[in-house]
Amino acid sequence: MAQTPSAIKLYKGLSIYRVANSSLWYVRVWDRRTKKYIVKSTGMDTSIKARDVAQELALSLLKAEKVVEREFTFRHFALKLLHKSRLLSAAGERSSGYTRAIHWAVQNEDWGLLRWFGDKDIRQIKTVSYQEYIADLTKKRPDITASTKNTLMAAFRNVLKIARDEGVIDVVPATPRTKAKDNPRPFFRFHPLVSKDNDAYQKLLKTAKKMAESSVEVRGHKITDELYDVILFLTHSFVRPITTELYAIRHSDITIANDPRRLIVTVRDGKTGYRAANTMEAAVSVYERIKKRNPSALPEDFIFLPGYQNRMTASKIIQRQFHALMEEADLQVDRNTGNAHTLYSLRHTAICMRIINSEGKVNIFNLAKNAGTSVDQIERFYARFLPLSPEMARNLQTFA
Repeated sequence: MAQTPSAIKLYKGLSIYRVANSSLWYVRVWDRRTKKYIVKSTGMDTSIKARDVAQELALSLLKAEKVVEREFTFRHFALKLLHKSRLLSAAGERSSGYTRAIHWAVQNEDWGLLRWFGDKDIRQIKTVSYQEYIADLTKKRPDITASTKNTLMAAFRNVLKIARDEGVIDVVPATPRTKAKDNPRPFFRFHPLVSKDNDAYQKLLKTAKKMAESSVEVRGHKITDELYDVILFLTHSFVRPITTELYAIRHSDITIANDPRRLIVTVRDGKTGYRAANTMEAAVSVYERIKKRNPSALPEDFIFLPGYQNRMTASKIIQRQFHALMEEADLQVDRNTGNAHTLYSLRHTAICMRIINSEGKVNIFNLAKNAGTSVDQIERFYARFLPLSPEMARNLQTFA
């Protein structure tokens, strides 16, 4: 029933209006319980009488609402969760990314949990309550991804766990995960996965060298050997190209170790929290070149683009240069997956290299721990999409 310009707003959530070819006035009132508008005919043909009917309807809805004591509302426990997440992050037990995800899921203005469940009695929230929320969300935003829904689900469950731990509810209602489609991660194909002529990773390195030798500029910043070293470091250290991992590494975070020769890189506030990552041997040479370029570097100086204290700025400079490199090398897209290459493709390349170049012998648990991920993630997004090479086939048939 279309609303016409003759609508009269009485107050927030309550209005009266007439539709075309009708002399009667209708009332439109927001029902906070069902989170929907109620539309009814007032049966009146004058706005004065229609106002009275509309206000009576609004008052009846308010009277029907059972006031929930604050300490039993979803909001009360959601705020406790936000406070708890901040404390865990400050203590280093959770990453800042975890805290941001929790706050986003709870407080998002468009579809956050507080917007739907805020004033509800947490003792009355059941599985069907969550299902109604997800159904409404999907209707409003059909493009919302499975991973986003699962982030919301995790935050929802964490709120109810606090209520359970305080004895307000007995159990947390079942909330089945939304099944996500596992897509292969784009990475740069390398030998022996492909022939040497089709080795995209080597092509990437060679092009980076040429652009540095030609002093190519990208938005006022010259490409130097530093970009080349960023590529090598990412591929041989498994760190993520984000401000809290790659761009946060300082000289004091690096130790050169032997047997085997490697770097031990301290990632203080990575995506999955604190970890000490062992690199491949090639990363040692990269770090030695970095020290040679910056002989007076202090322990607290950043190893990449140390002249920029704002690490977001440093990140954007490298991203733009890498994008220019992709265009020059004609490697913008991973032709096997159809996905665009980004700096993250180097991390994906690092993980795939370990699986392939170890001839299937690498300890997946050790690899996952070192990369700050899980065995499940490596199996879902990397291993299952890699072809079974002759070396890996032979490994399957090896006897002790």
